[in-house]
Amino acid sequence: MDEKIFKKVVRLMGNRFDISAVGNDESRANHIIDYGILEIQRIEKLLTTFNDSSQTQQINDLAGIDAVKVDQEVFDLIARSIRISDLTQGAFDLSYGSVDKSLWNFDVGMKSLPSSEVAKAMVRLINYKNILLDPEKRTVFLKEKGMRIGFGGIGKGYAAEMAKAVMIKNGALSGVVNASGDLTTWGKQPGGLEWTIGIADPDSKDQPFSYMKISDMAVATSGNYEKFVMINGRKYSHTINPKTGLPVTGIKSVTIISPNAELSDALATPVTVLGVKVGLDLINQMKQIACIIIDDHNKIFTSKNIKIT
Repeated sequence: MDEKIFKKVVRLMGNRFDISAVGNDESRANHIIDYGILEIQRIEKLLTTFNDSSQTQQINDLAGIDAVKVDQEVFDLIARSIRISDLTQGAFDLSYGSVDKSLWNFDVGMKSLPSSEVAKAMVRLINYKNILLDPEKRTVFLKEKGMRIGFGGIGKGYAAEMAKAVMIKNGALSGVVNASGDLTTWGKQPGGLEWTIGIADPDSKDQPFSYMKISDMAVATSGNYEKFVMINGRKYSHTINPKTGLPVTGIKSVTIISPNAELSDALATPVTVLGVKVGLDLINQMKQIACIIIDDHNKIFTSKNIKIT
C-alpha cells in the first residue's frame, strides 16, 4: 500500500494544531498522532496561566513572596527563555504577562491607546532579570509582587517540537506539527518530496505570498494580521514592545526559519520589536537561522542566507 499523509486537527493551548504523519497504515498513523496530541496536552497543563494548579500559575501567584519548585523541563524552558532575552536585549521577555490585560485587550471596545505614561507604568514589572532561578533547588522566583510570566512567545513552538519527538519515538518517519503557523517538519512527503510551506501574506492571511520547500526545519511567523485593533484608521498589532508598553509598528510580519520550532517561535516576536535593521543584524549573526520580514509598505527584507521564490 502506498504511503499517505494522515492528519488530525485539534484545538489546544488556545490554538489550532494540525498534526500530520506519513504512513501506509491509517490506524497506526492515527495512533502515532494521538501520542503527539497527548504530549501537547501534558505541556499545556504545565504552562497554562488559566489553571491555578499549573506550575506557571503557582510561580505567578507567589511572585514577590516565595520561590516555587518546578519540573526540570519547566525550569529548563525558563532558562532558555532568559538566554533569548539576553540575546535580544530584552525584546523577548517571559514576564510580559505583567502587562495588565485591561490596558491591552484588543477587542472591539478598544477605541484609544493608553497614554505613554500609563503604558510605561504598566511595563515597570516586565524585567526578565527579575526571574530568579536556583538550579540546585530547581526553583523559580519572581522578585516583584505583581510580576507574571507567560509562555505565549515560546510555548507553541516548544509543544510542537516535543510532539514531534514523541511521534518520532513511536515510529513516525516523517510528518508535520503545525501550531497555528508555528510548525516543525521532519522526513519527506510521500514520493520523497520535501514539505512545501506557505509564507502567509499579511494582507490576506489565507493566501501565501511565497512558498518554501523544507525538511527537518521549523518555521514560525509573527504577524500583525493575527490580532490587532484599528484606532483612527491605523492598525496596531498585539505585539507589545516590553520597554514602552505600546504596540509595535512598522512591520507587518516576521517569519523565522531554523532547525527548531521553539527557537523560531521565540525569535519571531523580538525581531518584530527590534525592527528591520536591528532584527536582520541579529539573525545574520546566527548560524542556521533565516528570516523574512515584510514592512508596513509591503517591502520584503530577507536575511543573507535565504532566497525566496
